[in-house]
Amino acid sequence: MSGGMGKQILWLREEARTTERRTPLLPKGAKELIEAGFEVVVEKSEKRIISNAAYEAAGCTMAEPGAWENAPKDAVILGLKELPKAPEMLKHTHIYFAHAYKEQNGWQALLTRFLNGHGSLLDIEYMTKNDGKRVVAFGYWAGYMGAALALLEWHDKQAGRASYIAKGLSPFESAEALDALIRQSASGGKTPTALVIGAGGRSGRGAAEILERHGVKVTKWGRKETANLDRQAILDHDILINCAFVAHQIPPFLTKEHLKGDHRLSVISDVSCDPFSDFNPLPLYGEPTSWAAPAVKVDGLDLIAIDNLPSLLPTEASMEFAGLLLPYLKALPERTTNDIWRNCDAAFQSACDAMVKKKAS
Repeated sequence: MSGGMGKQILWLREEARTTERRTPLLPKGAKELIEAGFEVVVEKSEKRIISNAAYEAAGCTMAEPGAWENAPKDAVILGLKELPKAPEMLKHTHIYFAHAYKEQNGWQALLTRFLNGHGSLLDIEYMTKNDGKRVVAFGYWAGYMGAALALLEWHDKQAGRASYIAKGLSPFESAEALDALIRQSASGGKTPTALVIGAGGRSGRGAAEILERHGVKVTKWGRKETANLDRQAILDHDILINCAFVAHQIPPFLTKEHLKGDHRLSVISDVSCDPFSDFNPLPLYGEPTSWAAPAVKVDGLDLIAIDNLPSLLPTEASMEFAGLLLPYLKALPERTTNDIWRNCDAAFQSACDAMVKKKAS
């Protein structure tokens, strides 16, 4: 609680990443929070898909980009992707996707910033029910977009023409505009077969839906199929979309060794995109691909591994995600007794303990 007024401050920061146009909070949601007694501060942003004026009209207090560093200590800072490298000490509670609990690149440095500043991290990826099921994710649009890019790339390869996506990507106006582009690229050509791993989750559903809508024959795998892995079956598809969430060591789905013989597989879209983790089930590449260069060649395959796919459909992605997140933002004042936030906090404490132990050993 803050400022002597007893109000919970929620502070929406501008994203540090230049290509990030999504928002975890819409003006309509901000207005609901204000009506529920919150103070909502929104940093101005020219990148964000929603205009500054729309937040101002909803009653938000506007602030300059980066002003969160000097926000009252009890303000909760809300974002989506990584924080800037400074400040060295993080004194606030932050809500965002940190990608730091599976020992990814830079995890120790980030957690140390929180420990040194006595701040805390409520990582959106770990907002789970007591059974471990996630309650908020961009999954659907990540899978949708990852599959769409794979389809565009496959059709271009089949037609022997220059790759559309290799020219570089920028956000699509709408899902309809993306659909029209796929129809145009597929015009008169063959239809591929695709395998979606992790098909039961949100991103797997998004991937399967867009593929099936464009006439693709989709094989759907879940935990059962990956436990008894048939690698030849993977290699017998034209396209592989990986949407599996892997939180422990498993045999890789494919390594470069498996690609040495003849195979049909032509395009991989690694929607889960976790190259810096020891648990990466597709150890074929060392870092994510980018909007500027979306695909890399791996032994004749085209591999797409973009870590902010939903940003390419920022309007649809923001609307879905902000809607899922809002009820939990409303529960922030009771976060010490709210199961979702408690589970989130427990994941942070556990990661910090693991780091301290690792440093001591």
